[in-house]
Amino acid sequence: MHKTIREAVDLASRLRKKLTGPLDRDVAIAPSFTALYAVAEALKGSEIQLCAQNLHENIRGEGAYTGEVSAPMLVDAGCEYVIVGHSERRTLFGEKDEVINKKLRTALKFGLRPILCIGETLDEREEGRTSAVIERQIKEGLNSFTVDDIRNIIVAYEPVWAIGTGKTATPEQAGEVHAFIRQVMGKNHGQDISSNLTIIYGGSVNPDNISALMAQRDINGTLVGGASLDVESFIRVVRS
Repeated sequence: MHKTIREAVDLASRLRKKLTGPLDRDVAIAPSFTALYAVAEALKGSEIQLCAQNLHENIRGEGAYTGEVSAPMLVDAGCEYVIVGHSERRTLFGEKDEVINKKLRTALKFGLRPILCIGETLDEREEGRTSAVIERQIKEGLNSFTVDDIRNIIVAYEPVWAIGTGKTATPEQAGEVHAFIRQVMGKNHGQDISSNLTIIYGGSVNPDNISALMAQRDINGTLVGGASLDVESFIRVVRS
């Protein structure tokens, strides 16, 4: 919940100027709902893509859900991606795996590429339940999805215990969980899905730790939080 429309457009415009020419990586930014259309206009003709932070799960794409935002609205605003199951949605707003499963299904139906966020809390990590939590979130989040569905989903591992707690996940810890995610995906959905799945890391990503994170074999990219609010900081992450 950062940036007014004017501030978001300014950030997007400065990013566009800095990231010129063909990009050898995918870059997307996720402004607040109110700024989506204006930012889409500012990004027209660039290779930077637009992502929404959330969506409502109703599969019809409309209805009596005052205050919610539907998948067709996001597509109409110019979005290509949507974040689903972010740790703050899970912990602050009580979103359960069943709802997240519905949101993923709705996003795919309307042509959005969802970024499924999974991760354990500090208590779960200290109790040794990381693997169990991750496996449950994957299994229930992707319940009844076809292989073709899963090909269009990105998984983001964001350890809740490393966000705002003063604790930091080491690149090795992040890498271990990414490898476990790939293992679970292989067991549940086949080796082809496991090998080709895009898994990104989110958890206090910044210019100082990006190189070490990206050196991990199973980390394919990052979901950047606070560091994305500053153009120079975000550019350094993108270019690493």
